[in-house]
Amino acid sequence: MICEPAPTNWVDYNEWFLCTYISSSAVENMKNLEELSEIAQAAAWGAADILQSYYRPDCNTPSLDIQEKKDGPVTAADVAVNSYILDKLQSALGNTDYGYLSEETYKSYLESCGQIPLPQSWVWIIDPLDGTRDFIDKTGEFAVHIALAFEGRPVLAVVAWPEQQKIYYAIRDAGAFGESRGGSALKLQVSARNIVADLSIVTSRSHRDDRLNQLLHKFPCQNQLAVGSIGCKIATIVEQKADVYIALSGKSAPKDWDLAAPELILTEAGGRFTRFDGSALQYNRGDVSQWGGLLASNGCCHAALCGDAEGILAEIDSGLR
Repeated sequence: MICEPAPTNWVDYNEWFLCTYISSSAVENMKNLEELSEIAQAAAWGAADILQSYYRPDCNTPSLDIQEKKDGPVTAADVAVNSYILDKLQSALGNTDYGYLSEETYKSYLESCGQIPLPQSWVWIIDPLDGTRDFIDKTGEFAVHIALAFEGRPVLAVVAWPEQQKIYYAIRDAGAFGESRGGSALKLQVSARNIVADLSIVTSRSHRDDRLNQLLHKFPCQNQLAVGSIGCKIATIVEQKADVYIALSGKSAPKDWDLAAPELILTEAGGRFTRFDGSALQYNRGDVSQWGGLLASNGCCHAALCGDAEGILAEIDSGLR
């Protein structure tokens, strides 16, 4: 079977993915995505334990060592968990078939190799601590993200919510699941709410500028719930406690590692996650920033909400000129 390049129409992606996946050398080294998911889940649980040790420190816990960076704070917990996850994945899978795109290491990789996007078709996309500000502020709304992307699209994802002692995981076309520590897996499904005025929108406590505030003020969904990490926001949607999330870039933008794992968990639970124009997100493209407007939802009114967001944003931007 001859495989064509990845289609831009993602309705046709499944057939192309299966064709290319079967012929991939990476798959020859691992039996299936279920095995990879088990490795990622184990790494996520271990990462959650490390974060909890910093979150509730004792006399033997190293200093959190908070450093304010251009893109936000970085702590010793970020660095420790990043090293742990990379060690677990690379020890099990090596560096030949898989690339590793991590929040804490991509800049050093860029400096040493000068090559972004990573050359491998299979790339692990890792955020060791999504919601560092919430971690520091003790809101409890921080997460670990681990995703595996194939040719720029996520095919496997795990999000751990340490304070909830819960992980969420998904494999493309196999559904999304939530599992508490020591419990059994439960299949996830987004809400069926389909009246725009009844939808709840989950928003950030921090990453909000005037432009986003104006958009949210004029948006047809006015039932707002503030939650920290993007992973926790998407968990809130798949738990049917909210229905919509909007991200809008300003001076900065969400990064690949902020979105890849939450996106797949949402879509496998029946939701949608796209740009305002309805196009799919792409990962490991070269620029790790996801610029523009992004909208996640339970899918029921997704196209209409994207249209509303585009229209409101156009009005806001025209008023700024």
